[in-house]
Amino acid sequence: MFTTTGSRGLDKAPLSKGLLLVLSGLTVVLNLLPQYNHLFTYSLQAITLQHQVWRLVCGRLICLDLKDTFCNSLLIYNFRILERRFGSRKFASFLFGTWVLTALVDFLLSEAFHYLFDYQVSELPAGLLGPVFSLFVPFYSSIPKVPVTQLLGQISITNKSLVYIVGLQLLTSSPFMWLVALSGLVSGKLYHGNALGVQRLLFVPRWLSRVGAFVLEPLFSGPPPPNEPPLGMGATLDIQRQQRMDLHDQQVLLAQFHQARRNHRPPQNGLMNWNRFFPSLRHRGQNLPPEPQPHPSPQQLHPTAPPLLEPTAPPLLEPTAPPLVNTPVAEEQVSTVARLMEMGFSRIDVQDALRASNNDINVATNFLLQHLG
Repeated sequence: MFTTTGSRGLDKAPLSKGLLLVLSGLTVVLNLLPQYNHLFTYSLQAITLQHQVWRLVCGRLICLDLKDTFCNSLLIYNFRILERRFGSRKFASFLFGTWVLTALVDFLLSEAFHYLFDYQVSELPAGLLGPVFSLFVPFYSSIPKVPVTQLLGQISITNKSLVYIVGLQLLTSSPFMWLVALSGLVSGKLYHGNALGVQRLLFVPRWLSRVGAFVLEPLFSGPPPPNEPPLGMGATLDIQRQQRMDLHDQQVLLAQFHQARRNHRPPQNGLMNWNRFFPSLRHRGQNLPPEPQPHPSPQQLHPTAPPLLEPTAPPLLEPTAPPLVNTPVAEEQVSTVARLMEMGFSRIDVQDALRASNNDINVATNFLLQHLG
């Protein structure tokens, strides 16, 4: 419940879905056929002494431990947001590049450990672990951190806390998993920073990406999320009616927003009435500014004076929602505004969302991700 790293499901993430299904399925098959497990062990001694180079491929794809498979699959599922943001081809290039780099870094770290502590590392945990650990580098630097709650009033729980907890669980699953994790982080930093132009050497060609999109994407593409969220189970009729009304308001205003973008109209105080997107704010009468008192007329000041003829003004249309409270954006949220703008949202929409939510970063960020992401 602590993760909000994108919409649910595997929509627009066919590579992540393929990795989840194929690798998890092969792990289950190998656990049903334990006589073939020795072919998929990641043995460094067998590679160096017996020249079994094929273990660099077989030993670094399939996890032999079900607990490692579960944690690894959960991380891949949460890292699908990187595939949605960067595209499947760039995501595949990152996994391929770090998969090649971790093979080299694994040997360098094992030799360094043998030189410092006089202990020979003979076998490492098998599976696609190094590239998954390397995904923590772009995940840390590219995905904004949104506070969710406070634990004991001191520890801040964010939308990324669960991912780090799962990574820590995977790190402590075996004795030398720390070496694989360190190798993945070093490789991820090298590839993400394009050290020595490594991104030009290790990448997925465009023609291979097109072939994969033509052949594999129809098999592993996930269904889009439903447009209408399910209503609360057990809710009363009044609550369900209010939810439908709020959903209708959101759909109408989103249609107006997209229509304004197509017409290239200049925004005036934001393109949307954010106060209607937050139904709970409609009933916060204490936050609204006091109504101005009407000025006394000359007839009230001087009862004996003759009545003045005033021109009749056209009737004013009654607003559908109270005016948006002009709450200034807090200074400590400037970094949050900048991060949300990096995700593609305009400054006006970000500031309007923060004002409409009374500077509640969680409400504003979740709404931007769900409706404008």
